[in-house]
Amino acid sequence: MSRRALVTGGAGFIGSHVSDLLLSRGYHVDIVDNLSSGKRENVPAGATLHVADIGSPEAAALVRGGSYDVLCHLAAQIDVRKSVNDPMFDATINIVGTLNLLEAVRASGHPTRVIFSSTGGAIYGDFVTVPTVESMPKDPESPYGIAKLSVEYYLGYYARIHGLDTVALRYSNVYGPRQDPHGEAGVVAIFCNRILKGEALTVFGAGLQTRDYVYAGDVARANLAAAEAQLPKPAQLDVRAYNVGTGVQTSVLELAAALQSGAGSTVAVHNAPARPGEQQRSCVNIEKAQRELGWRPEMSLADGTLRTFEFFARKHRGDSA
Repeated sequence: MSRRALVTGGAGFIGSHVSDLLLSRGYHVDIVDNLSSGKRENVPAGATLHVADIGSPEAAALVRGGSYDVLCHLAAQIDVRKSVNDPMFDATINIVGTLNLLEAVRASGHPTRVIFSSTGGAIYGDFVTVPTVESMPKDPESPYGIAKLSVEYYLGYYARIHGLDTVALRYSNVYGPRQDPHGEAGVVAIFCNRILKGEALTVFGAGLQTRDYVYAGDVARANLAAAEAQLPKPAQLDVRAYNVGTGVQTSVLELAAALQSGAGSTVAVHNAPARPGEQQRSCVNIEKAQRELGWRPEMSLADGTLRTFEFFARKHRGDSA
């Protein structure tokens, strides 16, 4: 009998890549997505889509009765700016919605491993040494980051008090095919679309801000590794958390140059005023994931940005992507 997986947000950017990989490895895959940002076209053949909010009774009932071996929880409010403008909305989805799922796992009595998609940038803030390791102090500067960290604490609580099997994957800046231009990582999708339209690329400030760009396919592999690894028990006051990135800093200017090179583009790069409060450096240390999950990224930035650009080029031409 194949293992059973539930992927929340499986019609979205990262979730669809996770669903693709799980299906290819023989999993039975159910998807919960309210399609507020996810797209039916992203749902892979062979997966079953349940259109529902993660905070709904319908989603809870599915979890309680699904006998899932793994729950990959990717559904979220992902826009940092929106979290600043409406922290109540952000917390309702990212905290309360997650609690609805965790309570359902607890009520099911089934040994489901819960893999939560956290953040490796917004949690640590700008006052730690890069590349950051999991044990460094957390200083989230947005409601989005605060919500992600709050859920990690809840994961630790459910593991200690109720015996749930929980893991947090702290992603750096994920990019790749199917990406929507949201958040800081969305700059890859934004730049691809601008190049295709022959429009100038805009960088803020000097363009020297660094991020750790990790390919969506590698992130999917991290979810699979977390689903199948024999993991040590978490420390008494900790959650099993793993950074998922490349350990390499790339500036916005370097990213623009990589995309220009892969696309054979010569569109201009324009500077805009720096954005107040923008994090200047973000990069994660991935040694723990290598050691305990047996995972490491395989896609180079040059190859990953080229594949991403080719995806957007097909969409631009109207080809099937």
